[in-house]
Amino acid sequence: MSDPTVSLRAALSLDSAASSDFDLNPDVVLPKGRKLRPAGVLVPIEMRGDVPHVILTKRASHLKHHPGQIAFPGGKQDESDADVIAAALREAHEEIGLPTGHVDVIGTLPTHETVTSFTITPVLGLVRDAFDVKPEPGEVEEVFRVPLAHVTDPQRFSVQSRRWQGHRRHYFTVPFGPYYIWGATARILRGLAERMDRI
Repeated sequence: MSDPTVSLRAALSLDSAASSDFDLNPDVVLPKGRKLRPAGVLVPIEMRGDVPHVILTKRASHLKHHPGQIAFPGGKQDESDADVIAAALREAHEEIGLPTGHVDVIGTLPTHETVTSFTITPVLGLVRDAFDVKPEPGEVEEVFRVPLAHVTDPQRFSVQSRRWQGHRRHYFTVPFGPYYIWGATARILRGLAERMDRI
């Protein structure tokens, strides 16, 4: 795959609904009037040779929220951010050292609501130039890459469950080697995989 942007743009042009951490748990009753905070995450796609890869992070183990989990670089939108795309690019620079000018934004996926009351906009971006990965030690334990083909193949996803706050909760997973990709990250990738499967 010499240029993944063609298929990615085609996938982004398809319609699909917003997703949430509650998609596989229809028994969850969400409170009315809940206030969601906007956030942006970057889905950075980098060519390694002629193979496109997605850059992911492993969150630091001491963090209060989601310690040790696999995530996209990104975070909540600050007042200084023009929009969620700007937030995703800023956070990617802060978390992994990815210069904003190195990224060509391809488009966005539908929003994803999390159990932590964020509404996340996934921003797909093609990393044009090589860069020195610089994990933010306070937030990021590791930066790694996964072939795009791996996380856009619906057959590689499975649904698993665990007990959380007294209830059994189901979620998507898409493991890769030693990395257990699950939760919101896997759900967002599953949405992208479903679109790629339709083109």
